[in-house]
Amino acid sequence: MSPERERLTRMLFDEYIEMYAARDARLLARFSENFSGFAGSSDQLIKTRAGWIEVTQQDFAQVPARIGIEMVELFVQDLGADLLAATAFFHIHLPIPDALFARETARKVVLFRREGGQEAGGDWKIAHVSVSIPFGKARGSEVYPIEELRQRNRELEALVQERTQALAQANQRLELLSNTDGLTGIANRRHFDDALAREWARAQRARTPLALIMLDVDVFKHFNDHYGHLAGDACLQALALTLAQTGARREGELAARFGGEEFVVLLPGSDLQAAAEVARHIQEAIHQLALPHEGAPLGIVTVSFGVASVQPQRDELPEMLVRLADRAMYRAKQGGRNRIELADGAG
Repeated sequence: MSPERERLTRMLFDEYIEMYAARDARLLARFSENFSGFAGSSDQLIKTRAGWIEVTQQDFAQVPARIGIEMVELFVQDLGADLLAATAFFHIHLPIPDALFARETARKVVLFRREGGQEAGGDWKIAHVSVSIPFGKARGSEVYPIEELRQRNRELEALVQERTQALAQANQRLELLSNTDGLTGIANRRHFDDALAREWARAQRARTPLALIMLDVDVFKHFNDHYGHLAGDACLQALALTLAQTGARREGELAARFGGEEFVVLLPGSDLQAAAEVARHIQEAIHQLALPHEGAPLGIVTVSFGVASVQPQRDELPEMLVRLADRAMYRAKQGGRNRIELADGAG
């Protein structure tokens, strides 16, 4: 094939594919009177120019917006003085969400015939188009299998939504597990630290008090030594449940296991007297449990409390609240246990 004929064939094909991609109605005038062709998703041979114009108009009506043609390979052939052929392999990008169709490689064969003869200066017309799209058959008057594509897209969207929801639920479960104490089922130290930092910053902005109750089971080592570690675990679980039910009842309040046999209750917006009242309710509820403890003064499980409340200032850190409550709890231990001590200098 001479270079001139190759350039001519490529030029004819480029003009054709550009008008087709742009949905340019001028393409209809380029079809030969002696035309035949196969549509992309049909096995029906079109034998007339009028028939192919109808197919093309259906094509343009079905997808009126410009489509993308991503060329992969183009082969041209010189079949005679008045006949040229182009075979193209390409990807079609329709202007609709499409995760499958664009991956398929379509094939198109176009024959160009010069009509009127070389001496008469005849025009090059499109005499044949054969399109193969290995995806699925079109339905009804479709040229592209749009309905099948949309159905597949709906199925994919439903699957993505299902997987996204499952992932979100799994992440929520993981988040819950990462923030929950494995033994007692209430918040763990990590969750408490995060909540304390968040509520401390909120209290600084709002200039409101933030209170903390810290409590420790009295002579718990003796309990474990006497009754066994399984009984010790059951004791901590019962205390945690009581703490969650009586100590953290309002939105934003948090009951957590601080470590070992120590627990904390975070009370946003509570001053020292309000927090002390919550501690008394917790103490009463624990007494009502009447968990046997041979080594305790009352013969039942008791708890020592430290209560602190401050209005956070800009130059203060949340650890200060923990230190105040811890020191108060230590005084409760030193003062005979089963006591509630208020932090010195706390507001």
